[in-house]
Amino acid sequence: MSDWRMPAETAPHERTWMAFPRAGRTLGDDPDSAEEARAAWAAVAHAVAEFEEVTMLVDPSASGDARRHLSSSIELVETPLDDFWIRDSGPTFVLPTDGSPRLGAVDWIFNGWGAQPWASWEADREIGAFVAARAGAGILPSLLVNEGGAVHVDGEGTVLVTETVQLDPGRNPHADRARVEAELARTIGATHVIWLPRGLTRDYDELGTRGHVDMVATIPSPGVLLLHAQTAAAHPDHEVTRSLRDLLSGQQDAAGRSFEIVDLPAPAELRDEHGFVDHSYVNHLVVNGGVIACGFGQPASDERAAAILREVYPGRRVVTVDARPAFARGGGIHCITQQQPALV
Repeated sequence: MSDWRMPAETAPHERTWMAFPRAGRTLGDDPDSAEEARAAWAAVAHAVAEFEEVTMLVDPSASGDARRHLSSSIELVETPLDDFWIRDSGPTFVLPTDGSPRLGAVDWIFNGWGAQPWASWEADREIGAFVAARAGAGILPSLLVNEGGAVHVDGEGTVLVTETVQLDPGRNPHADRARVEAELARTIGATHVIWLPRGLTRDYDELGTRGHVDMVATIPSPGVLLLHAQTAAAHPDHEVTRSLRDLLSGQQDAAGRSFEIVDLPAPAELRDEHGFVDHSYVNHLVVNGGVIACGFGQPASDERAAAILREVYPGRRVVTVDARPAFARGGGIHCITQQQPALV
């Protein structure tokens, strides 16, 4: 049995961590597009700050932009960054299983989502340890190449992963399921691993992660699965999400419960200038007393998603923020945030 466990995202938070956009491949070269990204990250930070503290990592080259976009309610911490997807480059916070008031942080190996040819990670591979030290957490080193967006837990031992991430030859060429499961048990207290065969179609494009689970499914409460549903038959994810639903309908969680599956339909828009979109409302962030939801400029679809989120997270206020600038760069609201659990 592990000495540590990753709590559910619905557990109380001490704060949320983010990283501010800096110049690079993901930000883009167009000044207007870059400003759009900065404004989008700031909008998420200010939405989260309505519910809990926010600490924003800022590369020194972007400090002026950060101060221009962020209010004094956001704590700024300068440190070198390659990119700004803190869910993936940052640590995964854990708590001791004995209930003592200590904070741990799993420092996964980060290699640019499987050594993507466009990515750089010399600075980002140090972010896990940097954030852990800043948060006063004990570091749990790991030899597993992994990212925070590649796992979702229920806080009771269940974890969702995808074969194309943890078993990716660009990440863990010598790993098999047993080795990955043993490391997830040691680091985050996983006692039951559910393997999805893949993620959404666009996640395998140039700026994709090769199948992060936080675009596909999450566990809003033990025994309940919130699953991305692409209802348009013309979209390649229509078959993907149907197959995932069939697989998950036969699964049980760590406690032996069969899952209640709640479909979270994709927005009506199917394409952008690059092809079929992977717009997913599953990629939201749960905060203290609230949910920061992805919006895609489609009032009917956005409100339907917000209504479902209010139902599966009872008592929490749902705040929708335009997530299109983040998705255009390869991620969503969950991807640009990382929760630090409270010591309660």
